[in-house]
Amino acid sequence: MGKRWRERCETREERGPSGLSLLPWLLMGMGSLSHLISGEAANPWLGMAGLLTFNTLYIAIVFRAFDRTRRDTRTTWALLASLAAVTFALASGYGREWLLLFPLLGLALGAVARGGRQLRFLTFPLVAAVAAVTFWRDGWDSIGIVYGTFISTMVTAAILALNETVRELRATREELARSAVEKERLRFSRDLHDLLGHTLSVIVVKSEAARRLAPRDLDAALGQITDIESVGRQALTEIREAVTGYREGSLGTELDRARSALTSAGVEPVVRRSGPPLEPAAEALLGWVVREAATNVVRHAGAARCEIVVAGGPDRVRLTVTDDGRGPLAGPSGSGLLGLRERLAAAGGTLATGPAPGGGFRLTAELPATADASFA
Repeated sequence: MGKRWRERCETREERGPSGLSLLPWLLMGMGSLSHLISGEAANPWLGMAGLLTFNTLYIAIVFRAFDRTRRDTRTTWALLASLAAVTFALASGYGREWLLLFPLLGLALGAVARGGRQLRFLTFPLVAAVAAVTFWRDGWDSIGIVYGTFISTMVTAAILALNETVRELRATREELARSAVEKERLRFSRDLHDLLGHTLSVIVVKSEAARRLAPRDLDAALGQITDIESVGRQALTEIREAVTGYREGSLGTELDRARSALTSAGVEPVVRRSGPPLEPAAEALLGWVVREAATNVVRHAGAARCEIVVAGGPDRVRLTVTDDGRGPLAGPSGSGLLGLRERLAAAGGTLATGPAPGGGFRLTAELPATADASFA
């Protein structure tokens, strides 16, 4: 019972107020109805028709006012103008209790014109016209009607505009929360892809090397198996760090790992690095690029030689990975390269891939030397 009640309250809060919230104010028209029933009003049937028309227009307007698609339409403003005409006609003709219809007109105007420019252009002319009619019909005793009309208009508009703003802020906050979750999910999936893809590729290559070496050189095969164990342990550590979000990549470490993986796969590695030391964020981003590029060379290139060049400058740093293999695979880029493009683009960098001038395949990554660490 309590859970259903909370869910019902939360749903009502999300929807916000509706036209029903302004319907109880129609009780202010009971004085007009009493005036008709008592027989003191002239032309009671005309007054009854006018009161019925007023109520009908008021109900139609307040329900349209809580529908964003219909609030600021010509039909709504035509209904509001009709309500104003009926209100002034009834108040001018009967006076007395009928003057209480003016605050209801103010409620309808505030609900329709909330937060809009029309509110300030219409409120003061309305209050001035109400003052003229009420002073004519009831003298200074009706000053409360004028004040009530002004307050009902402005307070209704302010409360409904504030409520709408709060709802928009709540929706924005929820959207930002969803976006943050999606961003973290994307980061986590990219990290796992890069970590596991590279690590499993190295394990496969070293396992094949151990299988080939075992019949003729047991010590070398055992060395490869030891490397497999070391790579596996390091992968476990990196996955734990990636899960907790504290992993900081090192370009030097990734270059060493790439050199080892390429050598185990029978690819001659050539690594050159120049330029000043890089910021940790730039190092981490380029480390991801080296990892992915080396993994692709080992898996797909069928290359005999791979050259990795890091050229740093005061403003930007460039990483180039070139192999002499069979060139880029047919079809679109894999999820690894797509993830790298997203990482680099978010940090103000670029990633270009394509055939190398002398044959083979080339990957070029450029990045600001002061990349934002939040994208690593």
